[in-house]
Amino acid sequence: MSITSAIVLYAVIWFMVFLIVIPIRLQTQGDVGQIVPGTHAGSPEVHNLKKKAWITTFVSIGLWIVIAGIILSGWITVRDLDFFGRMGPAPEFGGTGG
Repeated sequence: MSITSAIVLYAVIWFMVFLIVIPIRLQTQGDVGQIVPGTHAGSPEVHNLKKKAWITTFVSIGLWIVIAGIILSGWITVRDLDFFGRMGPAPEFGGTGG
């Protein structure tokens, strides 16, 4: 895995976790009872976005370590995800080299 692939993997994990964390403990204007005219009652009033970004960062680091370790160890490869057999047979190493 190159450094670019590692950064892209982390960014994808971070945003996926962030989209999961955003609605947790979210207080909307409708919940608080202070709806600003012209806005939806479901608009956030108290969102704690900075705290959620930090939580997302720490969770993403842990998930990235696990996923990158699986990729680098070769436990799961791209050929394992080739459900339709489009990659062909795997090359044989240690053969006669014909």
